[in-house]
Amino acid sequence: MTTPGSGDSRVSKNQRREAAREKAKQLREEQRKKDTRNRAILITSLSVVVLLIVVGIGGLFVPFSPWTVNKPAGPGPANMASDGIQIGTGFVAATTPALEAGADPVPTVVDPASGAVDIRVYVDYMCPYCGQFETTNNSQMGEWITSGAATVEIHPLSILDRSSLGTKYSTRAANAAACVANYAPDQYWAFNGLLFSNQPAENTEGLDNDKLKSLVGEAGVTDQTAINSCIDDKTYNGWVADATSRALQGPLPGTDNLAVTGTPTVLVNGQKYSGSLTDASAFSAFVVQVANEAYSTSTATPTPTPAS
Repeated sequence: MTTPGSGDSRVSKNQRREAAREKAKQLREEQRKKDTRNRAILITSLSVVVLLIVVGIGGLFVPFSPWTVNKPAGPGPANMASDGIQIGTGFVAATTPALEAGADPVPTVVDPASGAVDIRVYVDYMCPYCGQFETTNNSQMGEWITSGAATVEIHPLSILDRSSLGTKYSTRAANAAACVANYAPDQYWAFNGLLFSNQPAENTEGLDNDKLKSLVGEAGVTDQTAINSCIDDKTYNGWVADATSRALQGPLPGTDNLAVTGTPTVLVNGQKYSGSLTDASAFSAFVVQVANEAYSTSTATPTPTPAS
């Protein structure tokens, strides 16, 4: 015979043990879920940190967002490793490999034995003073190139984007010039001259892309397909911005401490021209003076002659 009181006691103890086991099971399950969540959070956090480090590499640590990651600037055009293109005898451009993104420009090597004067011109195709210098001196510089008395290296910059009513003409024109340098370098001299003979006034929209492409054809480029795409795609806009920044910060390639403080900046054998932009004889006299200083004992190559 069982006693009701003792039976109830045994059931109560069994129930308590079962309840304890169930409670422990629930706690373990909750802890497992918590651990899983924590691991997921940790992995996500580590992933974000890695992305932040990648985005911030080079010392700049910025919050990551898929909308704020900037595409890196691409390489520059071929034949402009110095950030400019050198035009020599026959208006043939010196060939160089493309400048990689972030690389320093490579100064053009000028052979002193050649006797040719090294003229370098930093221009903005919207700059009216550049237009004055070009109009005044294009013909005589062309004669010096033809005779082998000088080489002319042209560096397109984009300083006056603010002066084209939002169209960024300086950048678009410099990009178009870079496209010609890359695909048709021997037509660069002609294209450069056409950009200035068709130069728009400041505070206008400037030439549109279709006009720029038509000037490429006028410069003698027979197959424009690649250049047209290059102009429309703004292929070298990033390089234009970088080259402009380098020129403004200095030193200019091949110099110790010179920088562009305004356009045009004209260097003759590394010496800065500061004379009149509208007097061909003044520029010619400066070039002859510098040439005589450097090559007073050389007669291998004709020196520039003063304008008559």
